[in-house]
Amino acid sequence: MSYVQFIYQNIRWLSVGFLLCLTSSYGQTYFISIFAGEIRTEFGLSHTAWGWIYSAGTMASAALMVWAGTLTDRFRVRVLAPIILTLLAVACLAMAAAPTALSLVFVIFALRFTGQGMTFHISMVGMARWFQATRGRALSIASLGLAVGNAVLPLIFVSLMFYFSWRQLWLIAAVLSIFLVPLIISLLREERTPQSISKSSTAVGMNGIHWTRGAMLKHWLFWMCLPLLLGPPIWGTSMFFQQVSYVDLKGWDLFDFVALFPLMTLGSVTFNFLSGMAVDKWGAGRILPLMLIPFGIGFIMLALSTTLTMASFSLIVVGIGMGSQGPVAGAFWAESYGTKNIGAIKATAAAFMVFGSAIGPGVSGALIDKGVDMQDQLVGYGIYIFASAVLAYFATQRAQALLPTTTQIDIVST
Repeated sequence: MSYVQFIYQNIRWLSVGFLLCLTSSYGQTYFISIFAGEIRTEFGLSHTAWGWIYSAGTMASAALMVWAGTLTDRFRVRVLAPIILTLLAVACLAMAAAPTALSLVFVIFALRFTGQGMTFHISMVGMARWFQATRGRALSIASLGLAVGNAVLPLIFVSLMFYFSWRQLWLIAAVLSIFLVPLIISLLREERTPQSISKSSTAVGMNGIHWTRGAMLKHWLFWMCLPLLLGPPIWGTSMFFQQVSYVDLKGWDLFDFVALFPLMTLGSVTFNFLSGMAVDKWGAGRILPLMLIPFGIGFIMLALSTTLTMASFSLIVVGIGMGSQGPVAGAFWAESYGTKNIGAIKATAAAFMVFGSAIGPGVSGALIDKGVDMQDQLVGYGIYIFASAVLAYFATQRAQALLPTTTQIDIVST
């Protein structure tokens, strides 16, 4: 089946995944960070202070994700998504009205939990559970929403800064979030593979069994692949979070740099589709060690960039890594540990990812204040990626022999 046929036959459910990923942007670092300069100026914050405020709020959201993420095993997307989107809108309103620097901790927590955490998590779990034989393609299309958000929303909102204050822009984000609620409800009048059927048609993982969260946490594969999977949350978050510092160091204008993001999306979109097809053909485990190599190369290229033209090529390479990350990492959990408890399993993985994204801003901000600029930091980020990819390669090679040999057929029902 071609991508066009696949999208046509499943447009209702794929649209939900795409829109949820797109809207999760309001809690993602690449969006929040465009307001970093205004926030630090208004509240008199240093790079270190703003970084640790961001980290504290993000760490709190990671802790809550361990529990809240399991709700996707108990409630359908059409029930859970509208609630989370409403809470995301409230979080955007809270940012618009933040009175003190201390209040930013709670606001960042709310944005990160509802946006980066739950909205994105619901989308990925929905795709992993609704699709089995075509899981890679479904995840690639859904995660495309994140790529589009990364490319379009920063550019739009930075442009709007000429006409609106940063607080007014968060009001706009709140309105856009709440407007999505009735659309999601309408699209999910019929939900693919309901709970009653999925219980009898779940896909098994390694050793032909349904893994629990506790069993996964005791297994070597999880811990050997975790450093690689933490790479984008920690260091990708740092790169976007410190983009204002980065462009100041290079002597560029923020708008000119943000205007390059669509090129990053070009690389992301291209490899998003390719990696989705690759997952369906060869499996996520075989591709996982390779998916983040472009991140490492792109980080080092950004460090060495002396012009916006060089930076544009660097961002395209980073985009290739971003495009591969969504479908490959999303499918990896379901492929390795099965789908019966995928909500709890992905919630744990998501908590680690969110926790990783909390570390990056605090560490990178402190390093900047200590005199280690973003150029030097980006080189270190690249080295980390390469080392963790080697570790993941040996782990996934060993795990291939444990995977089931048959693939279940997708079930469509109302």
